[in-house]
Amino acid sequence: MDFKKISGIAGWIMLLAFWVVASPVTAQDGADETLMLWPGGVPNAEGETDQDNPTLTVFLPEKSSANGTGVVIFPGGGYAHLAMEKEGYKVARWLNEQGVAAFVVKYRLGMRYHHPSPLNDAQRVIRTVRAHADKWGVQKDKLGILGFSAGGHLASTAGTHFDMGDPRAADSVERQSSRPDFMVLVYPVVTMQMDYTHQGSRRHLLGNDPDRQLVEYLSNEKQVTGQTPPAFIIHGTNDTAVPVQNSLQFYEALLEHEVPAEMHLFEDGPHGFGLAPDDPELSTWTTLCENWMRSRELID
Repeated sequence: MDFKKISGIAGWIMLLAFWVVASPVTAQDGADETLMLWPGGVPNAEGETDQDNPTLTVFLPEKSSANGTGVVIFPGGGYAHLAMEKEGYKVARWLNEQGVAAFVVKYRLGMRYHHPSPLNDAQRVIRTVRAHADKWGVQKDKLGILGFSAGGHLASTAGTHFDMGDPRAADSVERQSSRPDFMVLVYPVVTMQMDYTHQGSRRHLLGNDPDRQLVEYLSNEKQVTGQTPPAFIIHGTNDTAVPVQNSLQFYEALLEHEVPAEMHLFEDGPHGFGLAPDDPELSTWTTLCENWMRSRELID
Protein backbone atom coordinates (compact mmCIF):
# COMPACT_ATOMS: atom_id res chain seq x y z
CA MET A 1 0.00 0.00 0.00
CA ASP A 2 1.29 3.48 -0.95
CA PHE A 3 0.65 5.46 2.26
CA LYS A 4 1.62 8.73 0.52
CA LYS A 5 -1.61 8.56 -1.50
CA ILE A 6 -3.83 8.28 1.58
CA SER A 7 -5.73 11.50 2.28
CA GLY A 8 -9.10 12.65 3.56
CA ILE A 9 -11.78 10.51 5.21
CA ALA A 10 -11.73 7.88 2.49
CA GLY A 11 -7.99 7.51 2.93
CA TRP A 12 -8.27 7.01 6.67
CA ILE A 13 -10.97 4.36 6.12
CA MET A 14 -8.60 2.56 3.73
CA LEU A 15 -5.81 2.75 6.28
CA LEU A 16 -8.00 1.42 9.07
CA ALA A 17 -9.18 -1.44 6.87
CA PHE A 18 -5.57 -2.28 6.03
CA TRP A 19 -4.56 -2.57 9.69
CA VAL A 20 -7.64 -4.66 10.56
CA VAL A 21 -6.86 -7.13 7.78
CA ALA A 22 -3.10 -7.14 8.29
CA SER A 23 -3.07 -7.49 12.09
CA PRO A 24 -2.11 -11.02 13.18
CA VAL A 25 -4.01 -10.64 16.49
CA THR A 26 -7.54 -12.05 16.33
CA ALA A 27 -10.15 -13.25 18.82
CA GLN A 28 -8.89 -16.76 18.16
CA ASP A 29 -5.18 -15.92 18.29
CA GLY A 30 -3.34 -19.09 19.26
CA ALA A 31 -5.99 -21.53 18.01
CA ASP A 32 -4.84 -24.56 16.10
CA GLU A 33 -8.02 -25.25 14.14
CA THR A 34 -11.79 -24.82 14.12
CA LEU A 35 -14.02 -27.76 13.22
CA MET A 36 -17.69 -28.18 12.45
CA LEU A 37 -19.25 -30.30 15.18
CA TRP A 38 -21.69 -31.99 12.84
CA PRO A 39 -19.94 -32.36 9.45
CA GLY A 40 -22.57 -34.84 8.30
CA GLY A 41 -25.43 -32.44 9.00
CA VAL A 42 -26.63 -30.65 12.14
CA PRO A 43 -29.55 -32.47 13.81
CA ASN A 44 -32.77 -30.46 13.90
CA ALA A 45 -31.11 -27.51 12.13
CA GLU A 46 -33.33 -24.49 11.53
CA GLY A 47 -31.15 -23.21 8.68
CA GLU A 48 -27.63 -23.04 7.33
CA THR A 49 -26.33 -19.80 8.85
CA ASP A 50 -23.47 -19.41 11.29
CA GLN A 51 -25.86 -19.66 14.25
CA ASP A 52 -27.10 -23.02 12.96
CA ASN A 53 -23.62 -24.58 12.79
CA PRO A 54 -21.93 -25.40 16.12
CA THR A 55 -18.13 -25.39 16.06
CA LEU A 56 -15.18 -26.56 18.11
CA THR A 57 -12.04 -24.40 18.27
CA VAL A 58 -8.90 -26.28 19.30
CA PHE A 59 -6.13 -24.76 21.42
CA LEU A 60 -3.17 -27.08 22.00
CA PRO A 61 -0.33 -26.51 24.48
CA GLU A 62 3.31 -26.74 23.53
CA LYS A 63 4.20 -30.40 23.05
CA SER A 64 6.99 -30.11 25.62
CA SER A 65 4.47 -29.13 28.33
CA ALA A 66 1.43 -31.18 27.28
CA ASN A 67 0.23 -33.50 30.04
CA GLY A 68 -2.59 -35.38 28.33
CA THR A 69 -5.44 -33.52 30.04
CA GLY A 70 -8.12 -31.87 27.94
CA VAL A 71 -10.89 -29.42 28.87
CA VAL A 72 -13.98 -28.55 26.85
CA ILE A 73 -15.04 -24.93 27.47
CA PHE A 74 -18.62 -23.65 27.33
CA PRO A 75 -18.73 -19.82 27.42
CA GLY A 76 -21.70 -18.17 29.07
CA GLY A 77 -24.25 -15.72 27.75
CA GLY A 78 -27.68 -16.72 29.03
CA TYR A 79 -28.23 -19.18 26.16
CA ALA A 80 -28.73 -16.01 24.06
CA HIS A 81 -25.15 -15.14 23.05
CA LEU A 82 -21.63 -16.38 23.84
CA ALA A 83 -18.80 -14.54 25.61
CA MET A 84 -16.31 -16.28 23.35
CA GLU A 85 -13.25 -14.15 24.10
CA LYS A 86 -13.70 -13.50 27.84
CA GLU A 87 -15.01 -16.95 28.81
CA GLY A 88 -13.65 -18.95 25.92
CA TYR A 89 -10.42 -18.09 24.13
CA LYS A 90 -8.73 -16.41 27.10
CA VAL A 91 -9.57 -19.39 29.28
CA ALA A 92 -8.18 -21.75 26.64
CA ARG A 93 -4.87 -19.86 26.62
CA TRP A 94 -4.66 -20.07 30.43
CA LEU A 95 -5.23 -23.81 30.28
CA ASN A 96 -2.58 -24.16 27.56
CA GLU A 97 -0.11 -22.55 29.96
CA GLN A 98 -0.84 -25.44 32.35
CA GLY A 99 -0.13 -28.02 29.63
CA VAL A 100 -3.84 -28.67 29.08
CA ALA A 101 -5.45 -28.98 25.65
CA ALA A 102 -8.52 -26.73 25.43
CA PHE A 103 -11.58 -26.87 23.19
CA VAL A 104 -13.91 -23.86 22.95
CA VAL A 105 -17.47 -24.66 21.89
CA LYS A 106 -19.84 -22.48 19.90
CA TYR A 107 -23.11 -24.20 20.77
CA ARG A 108 -26.62 -23.48 19.57
CA LEU A 109 -28.67 -20.82 21.35
CA GLY A 110 -32.25 -19.71 22.03
CA MET A 111 -34.71 -18.57 21.11
CA ARG A 112 -33.88 -20.24 17.79
CA TYR A 113 -32.92 -23.47 19.57
CA HIS A 114 -34.21 -24.97 22.79
CA HIS A 115 -33.34 -28.16 24.68
CA PRO A 116 -32.05 -30.67 23.60
CA SER A 117 -29.97 -28.89 20.94
CA PRO A 118 -27.36 -27.33 23.31
CA LEU A 119 -26.96 -30.63 25.17
CA ASN A 120 -26.64 -32.51 21.90
CA ASP A 121 -23.82 -30.13 20.94
CA ALA A 122 -22.13 -30.56 24.33
CA GLN A 123 -22.26 -34.34 24.16
CA ARG A 124 -21.06 -34.29 20.57
CA VAL A 125 -17.98 -32.20 21.38
CA ILE A 126 -16.99 -34.51 24.26
CA ARG A 127 -17.31 -37.50 21.93
CA THR A 128 -15.40 -35.65 19.20
CA VAL A 129 -12.43 -34.90 21.45
CA ARG A 130 -12.28 -38.53 22.53
CA ALA A 131 -12.49 -39.67 18.91
CA HIS A 132 -9.51 -37.40 18.06
CA ALA A 133 -7.65 -38.01 21.32
CA ASP A 134 -4.49 -39.33 19.70
CA LYS A 135 -4.33 -36.46 17.23
CA TRP A 136 -4.71 -33.82 19.96
CA GLY A 137 -2.62 -35.56 22.61
CA VAL A 138 -5.48 -36.08 25.07
CA GLN A 139 -5.96 -39.11 27.28
CA LYS A 140 -9.55 -40.30 27.01
CA ASP A 141 -9.87 -40.63 30.79
CA LYS A 142 -8.56 -37.11 31.47
CA LEU A 143 -11.17 -35.07 29.63
CA GLY A 144 -13.08 -32.47 31.63
CA ILE A 145 -15.54 -29.66 31.03
CA LEU A 146 -15.52 -26.02 32.16
CA GLY A 147 -18.53 -23.73 31.98
CA PHE A 148 -19.37 -20.15 32.92
CA SER A 149 -22.87 -18.97 33.85
CA ALA A 150 -25.31 -20.52 31.32
CA GLY A 151 -22.30 -22.39 29.98
CA GLY A 152 -22.04 -23.73 33.53
CA HIS A 153 -25.59 -24.99 33.21
CA LEU A 154 -24.67 -26.72 29.98
CA ALA A 155 -21.55 -28.17 31.63
CA SER A 156 -23.48 -29.39 34.68
CA THR A 157 -26.09 -30.86 32.33
CA ALA A 158 -23.40 -32.72 30.41
CA GLY A 159 -22.03 -33.91 33.75
CA THR A 160 -25.38 -35.31 34.90
CA HIS A 161 -26.91 -36.41 31.57
CA PHE A 162 -24.52 -38.67 29.67
CA ASP A 163 -24.17 -42.08 28.08
CA MET A 164 -21.34 -44.45 27.24
CA GLY A 165 -21.78 -44.13 23.47
CA ASP A 166 -23.30 -46.44 20.87
CA PRO A 167 -20.81 -49.19 19.94
CA ARG A 168 -22.91 -50.03 16.88
CA ALA A 169 -22.97 -46.47 15.48
CA ALA A 170 -21.70 -46.02 11.91
CA ASP A 171 -20.23 -42.68 12.97
CA SER A 172 -17.07 -43.40 14.98
CA VAL A 173 -17.61 -40.22 17.02
CA GLU A 174 -20.95 -41.50 18.31
CA ARG A 175 -19.28 -44.63 19.65
CA GLN A 176 -17.47 -42.55 22.27
CA SER A 177 -18.67 -41.85 25.81
CA SER A 178 -20.13 -38.40 26.51
CA ARG A 179 -19.32 -38.59 30.24
CA PRO A 180 -16.75 -35.96 31.30
CA ASP A 181 -14.09 -37.03 33.79
CA PHE A 182 -14.34 -33.81 35.83
CA MET A 183 -16.19 -30.51 35.90
CA VAL A 184 -15.16 -26.92 36.59
CA LEU A 185 -18.17 -24.65 37.13
CA VAL A 186 -17.75 -20.88 37.40
CA TYR A 187 -20.76 -18.86 38.67
CA PRO A 188 -22.92 -21.54 37.04
CA VAL A 189 -26.62 -21.59 36.39
CA VAL A 190 -27.60 -25.02 37.73
CA THR A 191 -31.30 -25.01 38.49
CA MET A 192 -34.27 -24.30 36.25
CA GLN A 193 -36.57 -23.98 39.29
CA MET A 194 -38.11 -20.53 39.58
CA ASP A 195 -36.69 -19.72 43.01
CA TYR A 196 -33.00 -19.45 42.04
CA THR A 197 -32.73 -19.85 38.29
CA HIS A 198 -31.50 -17.21 35.86
CA GLN A 199 -34.71 -16.26 34.11
CA GLY A 200 -33.11 -15.42 30.78
CA SER A 201 -31.26 -18.74 30.61
CA ARG A 202 -34.42 -20.64 31.49
CA ARG A 203 -36.49 -18.81 28.89
CA HIS A 204 -33.94 -19.20 26.11
CA LEU A 205 -33.34 -22.89 26.85
CA LEU A 206 -36.88 -24.05 27.67
CA GLY A 207 -39.20 -21.46 26.16
CA ASN A 208 -41.81 -19.34 27.88
CA ASP A 209 -44.00 -22.09 29.35
CA PRO A 210 -41.91 -25.23 29.83
CA ASP A 211 -43.28 -28.56 30.97
CA ARG A 212 -42.81 -29.15 34.70
CA GLN A 213 -41.06 -32.47 34.15
CA LEU A 214 -38.59 -30.83 31.76
CA VAL A 215 -37.83 -28.15 34.35
CA GLU A 216 -37.12 -30.92 36.87
CA TYR A 217 -35.01 -32.86 34.38
CA LEU A 218 -32.78 -29.86 33.67
CA SER A 219 -32.51 -28.71 37.28
CA ASN A 220 -29.17 -30.42 37.62
CA GLU A 221 -28.98 -30.29 41.40
CA LYS A 222 -31.75 -32.92 41.22
CA GLN A 223 -29.94 -35.11 38.69
CA VAL A 224 -26.72 -35.89 40.58
CA THR A 225 -25.89 -39.57 41.09
CA GLY A 226 -22.88 -41.52 42.29
CA GLN A 227 -21.68 -41.56 38.66
CA THR A 228 -21.52 -37.77 38.39
CA PRO A 229 -17.89 -36.69 37.84
CA PRO A 230 -15.87 -34.74 40.45
CA ALA A 231 -16.43 -30.99 40.46
CA PHE A 232 -14.64 -27.75 41.26
CA ILE A 233 -17.04 -24.82 41.80
CA ILE A 234 -16.49 -21.04 42.00
CA HIS A 235 -19.16 -18.44 42.80
CA GLY A 236 -19.63 -14.99 44.32
CA THR A 237 -22.00 -14.57 47.26
CA ASN A 238 -23.14 -11.20 45.93
CA ASP A 239 -23.92 -12.47 42.42
CA THR A 240 -27.24 -10.78 41.64
CA ALA A 241 -27.67 -12.37 38.20
CA VAL A 242 -27.17 -16.04 39.12
CA PRO A 243 -27.76 -16.57 42.86
CA VAL A 244 -25.06 -18.45 44.73
CA GLN A 245 -27.70 -21.01 45.74
CA ASN A 246 -27.20 -22.57 42.31
CA SER A 247 -23.72 -23.66 43.37
CA LEU A 248 -24.67 -24.39 46.98
CA GLN A 249 -27.46 -26.78 46.01
CA PHE A 250 -25.30 -28.56 43.48
CA TYR A 251 -22.45 -28.91 45.97
CA GLU A 252 -24.81 -30.36 48.58
CA ALA A 253 -26.12 -32.87 46.03
CA LEU A 254 -22.56 -33.91 45.18
CA LEU A 255 -21.79 -34.44 48.87
CA GLU A 256 -24.99 -36.41 49.37
CA HIS A 257 -23.95 -38.81 46.60
CA GLU A 258 -20.32 -38.95 47.78
CA VAL A 259 -18.99 -37.29 44.62
CA PRO A 260 -15.63 -35.56 45.24
CA ALA A 261 -16.18 -31.80 45.16
CA GLU A 262 -14.45 -28.56 46.10
CA MET A 263 -16.16 -25.17 46.24
CA HIS A 264 -14.83 -21.65 46.82
CA LEU A 265 -17.13 -18.69 47.46
CA PHE A 266 -15.98 -15.09 47.20
CA GLU A 267 -17.67 -12.45 49.32
CA ASP A 268 -17.31 -9.92 46.52
CA GLY A 269 -17.74 -11.79 43.25
CA PRO A 270 -20.20 -10.05 40.93
CA HIS A 271 -21.40 -12.03 37.97
CA GLY A 272 -19.30 -12.38 34.85
CA PHE A 273 -15.76 -11.81 36.16
CA GLY A 274 -14.15 -14.40 33.88
CA LEU A 275 -10.49 -14.85 34.72
CA ALA A 276 -10.67 -11.55 36.67
CA PRO A 277 -7.12 -10.51 35.73
CA ASP A 278 -7.48 -7.05 37.31
CA ASP A 279 -8.90 -8.24 40.65
CA PRO A 280 -6.23 -9.43 43.11
CA GLU A 281 -8.69 -11.60 45.03
CA LEU A 282 -11.00 -13.02 42.35
CA SER A 283 -8.06 -13.81 40.07
CA THR A 284 -6.84 -16.37 42.61
CA TRP A 285 -9.59 -18.75 41.51
CA THR A 286 -7.41 -19.98 38.65
CA THR A 287 -4.61 -20.85 41.09
CA LEU A 288 -7.13 -22.64 43.31
CA CYS A 289 -8.34 -24.55 40.28
CA GLU A 290 -4.79 -25.44 39.26
CA ASN A 291 -4.14 -26.77 42.78
CA TRP A 292 -7.30 -28.88 42.61
CA MET A 293 -6.36 -30.26 39.20
CA ARG A 294 -2.87 -30.99 40.49
CA SER A 295 -4.30 -32.87 43.47
CA ARG A 296 -6.25 -35.05 41.03
CA GLU A 297 -3.11 -35.63 38.93
CA LEU A 298 -4.58 -33.77 35.96
CA ILE A 299 -1.65 -31.36 35.72
CA ASP A 300 1.95 -31.54 36.95
